[in-house]
Amino acid sequence: MRKWSAVQQFSVQTGKKWALSAVALSVLVLSGCVTVPDEIRGTTATPQMNLQAVQGAPSLYVGQESRFGGKVVAVTNLQNKTRLEIATMPLDDGARPILGAASRGRIMAYINGFVDPVDYRNQLVTVVGPITGVEKGTVGQSSYDFVTINVNSYKRWRIEQQVVMPPQPMGPWGWGYGGPYDSWGRGFGPGWGPGWYDMGPARVQSVVTE
Repeated sequence: MRKWSAVQQFSVQTGKKWALSAVALSVLVLSGCVTVPDEIRGTTATPQMNLQAVQGAPSLYVGQESRFGGKVVAVTNLQNKTRLEIATMPLDDGARPILGAASRGRIMAYINGFVDPVDYRNQLVTVVGPITGVEKGTVGQSSYDFVTINVNSYKRWRIEQQVVMPPQPMGPWGWGYGGPYDSWGRGFGPGWGPGWYDMGPARVQSVVTE
């Protein structure tokens, strides 16, 4: 069995500590950058976002400010207002619908004025406003009780493609571990030597953005 010197062992331990510190720092930086846009921040610090709770006892929540988001499945232009039927989805820390998440139920959101169906049908939105009750309707051939809200503010989101590079290890003096090699030929020292990098292909992912 191959034995490492004390210097090599120290290099491995130091490199791992620096890598963990870098990952933790990047998580803090990214989480700190996520904020709710001003137009859908609302007037309360904790708007109601638990649709299941509201569906269970809607009368208890009438008048309470809410924030829901998801995919617009229907747009109906009424006199002086527009009704959006929204299949709600869980929201992230920036109040953006989470792509790929299952619907948590449907709501009817009423917006004052005219909203062009072409601009909102099948789009992702987040709406903020007071809960007003329940409206009976149908989803396909099934009857359905829609929670209703009067929208005070709303935001339409875009979906764009981003290229994500494979994660790379980090040494204390730059990217990559150099130095002593393990049995696979990878370097794990604190920054010297040729280092080891993930040469896997970049991937493209869809993200929700403003």
